[in-house]
Amino acid sequence: MLRDVADAAGVHLATASRALNEETRWRVSEATAQRVIAAAEELGYLPNPIARGLATSRSYTVGALIPDFTNPLFPPIMRGIQDGLEAAGYTALVTNTDNDPDRALLGMRAMRARQVDGIISATARSDDPHLEELIEGGPELVLVNRWLPGLPVSSVRADDTIGQRLAVEHLIELGHRRIAYLGAPLAYSTGAERHDALRAAMDEAGIAVESDLVAVGRDVNEAEGARLTRLVLDGGAQRPTAFAAANDLLALGCLDVLAERGIDCPGEVSVTGFGDVPFAPRFQPPLTTVRIPQYEMGATGAQLMLERLGDPGSEPRHVTLEPKLVVRSSTAPLAAGA
Repeated sequence: MLRDVADAAGVHLATASRALNEETRWRVSEATAQRVIAAAEELGYLPNPIARGLATSRSYTVGALIPDFTNPLFPPIMRGIQDGLEAAGYTALVTNTDNDPDRALLGMRAMRARQVDGIISATARSDDPHLEELIEGGPELVLVNRWLPGLPVSSVRADDTIGQRLAVEHLIELGHRRIAYLGAPLAYSTGAERHDALRAAMDEAGIAVESDLVAVGRDVNEAEGARLTRLVLDGGAQRPTAFAAANDLLALGCLDVLAERGIDCPGEVSVTGFGDVPFAPRFQPPLTTVRIPQYEMGATGAQLMLERLGDPGSEPRHVTLEPKLVVRSSTAPLAAGA
């Protein structure tokens, strides 16, 4: 019991309670807090989250809406969210939406029914018919890996414009001019920004963007990458010498189709991805891609949520993380005569 911890530490019951609560620990001295924590660990004491919630009018839970559990980009992000929340005494409740706005709405409503203190969403999209309800109807909201201009919510994302430019400029430096683009849905902020960045980078290099070489997908998985690659290769235009994909799974689908058609990568066609998912170095060939700080993004999302919970009236804060080009074996200089 808490009283046993207080007695063991030689402090008042209220002091022990403050020392064991992250949000009130500042009210006691560092030495006292450490003495109480040590006593709690020795006695095997675990704070009662229900009692804590009753005392503070909080549940100490935060919901997380993830668009696709099977996308390897998101587990590191989720780990960052979880670690950041747990360090402050919060528990994450996670829901997979399969990139479906209706499922996201159901997940959000279920989280509200469980009285979560906030929701961290990696699912927001500009065409979401439920976006207004998500923003106005409930707990604090923070966006991760998404950014929608004008929304009064905090967000963290990678700089998608710089990231896509890095990939395209790398291909141009290798001599490629016929560059195909495999895009994510434009309703995602990531999809729209990467699409615009590719066009801008090629325009600045004086390279025309051929419409037959641009294919925007309905999803961001391997199967969609394969479908888009076939559309480009079978579209009648001269075969591109490089593909720039808006994420690593689209790039993986592209590599699958190139292999099945006997097109050598990178000897005949170079391929870039975006994200640097954990197994990108194990692609065949290992994928040149844009690395985004996935764990840091999740941890920053958790920190933004804690800031909102600590000061709900504060101005939303937007954090942009720097991407990095990682060159591996899926890109090579333009072959002679290509």
